[in-house]
Amino acid sequence: MPSQHNDIIERIKNLKEKKKAVILAHNYQINEVQLVADYIGDSLGLSIQAAKTEADMIIFCGVYFMAETAKILSPNKKVIIPDKKAGCPMADMINAKQLRELKVKHPKAKVLCYVNTSAEVKAECDLCCTSSNAARVVEKGFAPNEEIIFVPDKYLANYTSKQIGRDFIVWDGYCPTHARILADTIKKVQKAHPKAKVIVHPECRNDVAEIADAVLSTGGMYNFVRDTEEEEIIVGTEVGMIERLRRDFPKKKIYPASDIAVCPNMKKTTLEKVLWALEEEEHEVIVDKEIADKARGSIERMIAIG
Repeated sequence: MPSQHNDIIERIKNLKEKKKAVILAHNYQINEVQLVADYIGDSLGLSIQAAKTEADMIIFCGVYFMAETAKILSPNKKVIIPDKKAGCPMADMINAKQLRELKVKHPKAKVLCYVNTSAEVKAECDLCCTSSNAARVVEKGFAPNEEIIFVPDKYLANYTSKQIGRDFIVWDGYCPTHARILADTIKKVQKAHPKAKVIVHPECRNDVAEIADAVLSTGGMYNFVRDTEEEEIIVGTEVGMIERLRRDFPKKKIYPASDIAVCPNMKKTTLEKVLWALEEEEHEVIVDKEIADKARGSIERMIAIG
């Protein structure tokens, strides 16, 4: 089995070079997929990185909205997703029609959409945001008294609202994986590891965010663990991130806030599927030009804010 495994890795490397491809892997991907990637990170960071490369092809190991975002930012590159069924339940909780109906109910409101949305939803937004920059985007991108519709994540919206003291018109969406992380579970892990600091993702429930020492995006979590002098950290996000942190910082003791915080869609991508994506180029991600141009505007306006 190990020799077969090594053979797949070798074939991936050869095909990647031959086809001028770049492999992107989200922090929640399985370990062996992360290990063959050129870049590992959060969805938007990966898409921005890919746009800067000379690659002709992007293999995006993540979920579908992420691959769409990569295509929006790299319209002239071929974007392939290894498993086209790797979706995002949160992104699927709102579609463009629902957002248009909400806009009719609030005609004066501007729209802020989390990057975890489809291209069609992004095309209906004024500004995009990530889990790390939502507060900054609101403060710099909207007038102080402006009404704001925030879609789709109610937990990120609530956390951002508390950060800056501003109310939003909130959609009732959420990430099922992060919603599995409970405050009581974290307290039990804390009892077992009383010296550990607790860091959680802003997609977590409100009561989970309240008991954390820090609320951070996956990129923020990585930087926190890298820079902190703390030796023990409890991490509240999808378990793939814990694997990456343990691999990159072996001297630190990293504990999952919950063992059941597993995203089944993120785990759909395997090493074999990465190879097949390079060989067959089958699941190409196409975004309608008009939608892509509108969606790109909401992303680029966010990037300009920083």
